[in-house]
Amino acid sequence: MSQPTRVEYQTDPSQYRHWKLRFEGPVATLAADFDENAGLAPGYKLKLNSYDLGVDIELNDAINRIRFEHPEVRSVVVTSAKEKVFCSGANIFMLGVSSHSWKVNFCKFTNETRNGLEDSSQHSGLKFLAAVNGACAGGGYELALACDQIILVDDRSSAVSLPEVPLLGVLPGTGGLTRVTDKKHVRHDLADLFCTSVEGVRGQKAKDWRLVDDIAKPAAFAAKVQERALQLAALSDRPADGKGVALPRLARTDEADALRYPNVTVEIDRSKRTATFTVKGPAANQPTDIAGIEAAGAAWYPLQMGRELEDAILQMRTNELDIGTWLIKTEGDVAAALALDATLLAHQGHWLVRETIGLLRRTFSRLDVSSRSLFALIEPGSCFAGTLAELALACDRSYQLMLPDDAAKSPKIAFSEANFGRAPTPGRSQGGARPSGADDAGTASSGGPLYPMVTGQSRLGRRFYGETAPLAAVREQLGQALDADAAFKLGLVTSNPDDIDWADEVRLAIEERVAMSPDALTGMEANLRFNGPENMFTRVFGRLTAWQNWIFQRPNAVGEKGALKVYGKGDKVAFDWNRV
Repeated sequence: MSQPTRVEYQTDPSQYRHWKLRFEGPVATLAADFDENAGLAPGYKLKLNSYDLGVDIELNDAINRIRFEHPEVRSVVVTSAKEKVFCSGANIFMLGVSSHSWKVNFCKFTNETRNGLEDSSQHSGLKFLAAVNGACAGGGYELALACDQIILVDDRSSAVSLPEVPLLGVLPGTGGLTRVTDKKHVRHDLADLFCTSVEGVRGQKAKDWRLVDDIAKPAAFAAKVQERALQLAALSDRPADGKGVALPRLARTDEADALRYPNVTVEIDRSKRTATFTVKGPAANQPTDIAGIEAAGAAWYPLQMGRELEDAILQMRTNELDIGTWLIKTEGDVAAALALDATLLAHQGHWLVRETIGLLRRTFSRLDVSSRSLFALIEPGSCFAGTLAELALACDRSYQLMLPDDAAKSPKIAFSEANFGRAPTPGRSQGGARPSGADDAGTASSGGPLYPMVTGQSRLGRRFYGETAPLAAVREQLGQALDADAAFKLGLVTSNPDDIDWADEVRLAIEERVAMSPDALTGMEANLRFNGPENMFTRVFGRLTAWQNWIFQRPNAVGEKGALKVYGKGDKVAFDWNRV
C-alpha cells in the first residue's frame, strides 16, 4: 500500500465521505455509510462498511461536533445506512498491506476514539446507543461495545462477532476482548466460544450471553431504538436550551520543520531527533463568567489551546515517527494560568466548561499514551501552573532551572485544585471503566480527578503513589509559585540545576535518551507511567496493545503465508505450530 505521506486530522461535516449526521431533539443519529472508494490510501476498497483511519478521523470529528455544537443532544444512536450490514470492522486488506507502525498507530487512534465515547458518557452525560441493524464484526462490534447499550436486529441473519483469532490470526485491536469481559461480563467460557467463532452469535443467544443488551424484530426495531435512545437521553443533564459553539478549522501553519498555531508551536530538530512543544499560557483578561465564556466560543483560551495541542500531538505521532523525544515547554504568566483554573473550577458544572475540561482531559491522556520520551523544561518565562502543570506531570522527567542570584527571573511552577479536583459526574459510570473508593489525591471516586489518566488517578496521585504525606505537602502550597529548589524539595521535579549546570545537564540528558533503543524506551515508559490500579482502559492500552503489537509481527499473522496476508486470496494459511 502507498501510505499517505502525511495524515490530516482536521475535517468537518462538509468533507465527510463516510458518516451521516442527523439531529432530532435530544437524539442525534450517526449513520455509517462508508464510501468504499474513499480509502485514505490506494490499494483497498472499504467494502461492507469496513473502515480505515480516514473513517475514524471523521468519527472523532463528528463526536466532537456533537459535544460542542449540539448541547441539546443527550443521546447518540450509532447505526448503519447500509442494508444488512452494520460494520465489518477494520479493512482487512488495508491491514494486510500496511506497515507495522501504521497498524499500531491506527489501532491507538481508534482506541482513543472509542474510549472517548465512554469518557463522554461518564463525565458529560452524553449517552450512546448502538443500533446494530446488520452484520456486525470485529471493529464494528468493538464500536458497538463502546456504546452504553447495544440493540441487535433479530432478523435470523444479523450477528455480532469477533472473528480476528480464527480468521486473521490476530486479536481484536480496539478493546473487544476487554469490553466483552470487563464491561459486558460475558462468562469466560462463552467468551472463549464467541472469540473463536467466525460466524458469531445472533438473536436471543446474543442477548442471553450478554453480548447485546436487547434484540428486536425488524418491524419493531426502529421503535425500540427510538424508545431506548429517549430513555438514555433522560439520564443526561445536557441542556436543551444550550447555545452550541461552532468549531472552525484550526489556524495552523505547516513548515518543513515546524507546526505553528496561535497557542501551540512545535519545532523539530531532525539532526537531534527531538521536537519542542511550546504551549502559550492564557492572557490575563480571560472571561470569568458564563456570558463571557459563551461569547468567546471556540476562541476561549482553554478550548482553543486544547484543540491545537490535540492536533499537534496527532500530527506528530502519525507523521513524524523518527522524532522520538518531545521537549515540553510553556510560556506565559503563572498568575493568569491559576486565574483561569479558578474559572474552570467555579463553572465546571456548566455544559461548555465541562466539555472543555473533557477535551483537555482526553488531550492530556493522548500525551500519556504517546510512545515518545517526554521531558519538561521549566525555564524563565514558563507557566507550568494548574492545568498547564499537567503537561509537566505527564512527562517522564522534568528539569527546572534555579537562578539563586535572581529570584525574580527564576522560573516557577504552581498547582491548583484543578490538579486535585473533581468534575461532577452525571449518570452512572461505565462498568469496569474506573476504579472506585479512593481519595481525591489518588484514584477516582464519584467523578474522579479533573484530569485523570486512564488509570483513574490524578497525575499527582500517580507521582506519589497516592501517599498522604507528599500529597498533603503539595496541597499546602496550592496557588504558590514554587522555584526549582522548593519544587525539588517537594518531589515535583526531577532535577533543579542552576544556570552554571543547566545547559550541560539538559543537553546530556537529551543526547543519552535519543541514543537509546526506541522499542525498549516505548516499553519502559509505558510500564513506568502507568503504575496505578489496573482497569478496563489500562488493559485496552496496556495488556491488549502489548500482545497485539507482538502478534502483528509474528509470521503466523503477517508472514508470507500468515493469516492476515493470505486473507481473500484463496491461499491456505501456514502456521508455525510452536507455542511461544
